[in-house]
Amino acid sequence: MAQVLLEAVSRQIDGNRVIDNISFQVPDGEFWVLVGPSGCGKSTILRTIAGLEPVQQGQLYIGDRLVNGVPARQRDVAMVFQNYALYPHMTVAQNLAFGLKMRQANPDTIRQQVTLVAQSLDIAHLLDRKPRQLSGGQQQRVALGRAIARQPQAFLLDEPLSNLDAQLRDDTRAELKLLHQRFGITTLYVTHDQIEAMTLADQVVVLSQGQVQQVGPPQAVYARPANRMVATFLGSPPMNVVEASFDGQQFRIDGQTLPCPPALAQHLAGQQNSRVSLGFRPEAVTLAPDSAAAQLRLTVSLVEPLGRETLVRGVIPSDRTVVQTVALQAPPHCQPRPGDSLAIQIDPASLFVFAGDGRTLYPP
Repeated sequence: MAQVLLEAVSRQIDGNRVIDNISFQVPDGEFWVLVGPSGCGKSTILRTIAGLEPVQQGQLYIGDRLVNGVPARQRDVAMVFQNYALYPHMTVAQNLAFGLKMRQANPDTIRQQVTLVAQSLDIAHLLDRKPRQLSGGQQQRVALGRAIARQPQAFLLDEPLSNLDAQLRDDTRAELKLLHQRFGITTLYVTHDQIEAMTLADQVVVLSQGQVQQVGPPQAVYARPANRMVATFLGSPPMNVVEASFDGQQFRIDGQTLPCPPALAQHLAGQQNSRVSLGFRPEAVTLAPDSAAAQLRLTVSLVEPLGRETLVRGVIPSDRTVVQTVALQAPPHCQPRPGDSLAIQIDPASLFVFAGDGRTLYPP
């Protein structure tokens, strides 16, 4: 096991910067998740660490060794791909043992390691089968086991759960976390699924357009996003963001007013009559008990019953061509119909304010 360090790593493809000045350090034994929308460069970073893509600029270290020019086979990292990449002519046992055989490990060591990993992943009863005889979840466990059996310095996972159904993905995600706790291998995990990022990571690296937007513990990034992109990407449903004007005491949103908490008003002092982007998460929105307590009114556009809650999406009534949408998580018994009018309240302590360039102005 070893730390992984990237210092100002960049890569261009056809003149376009796919990753731009990427710097972060994954300490020995930690589980880090690279998360972001499709095309943000997260898989390119992982492939660069693995040695499948060259480092064009910057330095890449695995442990204390600079590996810029080191071939992939000599980097002592193990990678698990989205499509499993198992050898179809080999049994499960042979797939698990492959990396150890390539390193010319002792046969007794290979047998012991294969048995240990197979038992850890609950695939010991599948050792004589070939990949075509396995389900998708079983194939994914074999791919994980093959990587673990090598005991590499770093473990690289490129969206390994994306081909699994929802229930199996949840179960495998929990197993991955348990496996990391057991083996303690330095792990970098790529996903576009924010739930995987939030539940698995010691630290998340949020990426957009090839650049790092924020690095930190998942809950800290969720609570204090550095910018609008991070705020709206992490969270399901995503954060609501509406355009508003600030008059010094309250926000005006398409003819309606929303009170501004004193601490926020003080922070925005001097910005009277300016336009701001106001953010608040769906869980910070509640139904108003009566019209007098209402802060905003919405016209319901979509209702999605989810069992333990009802996700309601509505628009703020306006004469403008561009409508502003708000999502809220209502109690399960709340079943409004499209076209209904809803009165809502917003937790003032949960408000975010973003600048025109996307920076988070509040909380500071």
